[in-house]
Amino acid sequence: MTRILIVDDTDFDRNLLKNILLSAGYEIAGAASGGEDGVRLYRELLPDLAIVDLIMPDLNGIETLRRIRSEDAAAKVILCTSVDDTGMVELARRLGARGYVVKPYQAAHILKAVQRIGGPPDTKQTPL
Repeated sequence: MTRILIVDDTDFDRNLLKNILLSAGYEIAGAASGGEDGVRLYRELLPDLAIVDLIMPDLNGIETLRRIRSEDAAAKVILCTSVDDTGMVELARRLGARGYVVKPYQAAHILKAVQRIGGPPDTKQTPL
């Protein structure tokens, strides 16, 4: 099962992402409210994929991406923001982001990006 770390400073967006991903069958490895905490949790949890907000007060998404990729060059990271900035998309890709999703979060867009980058959810049901 694909384990996902969510890094977003907004409670609403963290919960929305969590609900979208859980309802599709993905596992939430953890959630962080800022970049520093996100890097720490990535190191501890080693998720299959991280979804990181671009604009955060303590450590922005670009720097969070840099730090995660410096520790794990194979890290799969999707950056998210409410600003559709082509220059930022290119910078994120050069730094190793595997995808970029624009807010407000729409389930179809998030799930398409997550499936493309992290694989499909585990839909197998385990017997009781």
